[in-house]
Amino acid sequence: MAVPTVMNEDHFRVMSEICANLCRDANARAIYVIDKNGQLIATAGESERFDSTALASLVAGEMAATGGLAKLIGEEDFNVLFHEGVRDHVHISLVANRVILVVIFDNRSSLGLVRLRVKKVSAELREIFERMLHESELPGANPVFSEITEQDIDSLFE
Repeated sequence: MAVPTVMNEDHFRVMSEICANLCRDANARAIYVIDKNGQLIATAGESERFDSTALASLVAGEMAATGGLAKLIGEEDFNVLFHEGVRDHVHISLVANRVILVVIFDNRSSLGLVRLRVKKVSAELREIFERMLHESELPGANPVFSEITEQDIDSLFE
């Protein structure tokens, strides 16, 4: 199980910039970063054209199902999925075994270009999540949570 981490504003800003750059460099329509539970983390491009909540949930479910299929045939996991449509295509990849990177693109781009750009961005995202994990392990890293007592939590349920 992954150690929970807290994303601060700087992490989010950098992640959003990476997504925007990927969208531009891959000539993609939309970029999504989703956690493995189906929660949307960051987007770029024409992401408002799609139902982001449904997309995030479906992609997370698809990655979980594909993981089961991989194990069934003796693979540890399938880290990349690709769906080719008539107009639009979807490239899905697991990054650092923590988040799912989704690239929606059309015929203005190519699978080769998307794969090349995703490989570079995956390394950048991996670094961000490693930094977040490291920072969350530092003493006093989560001051907001350290101020909450059991009594505070109990009072919520009274």
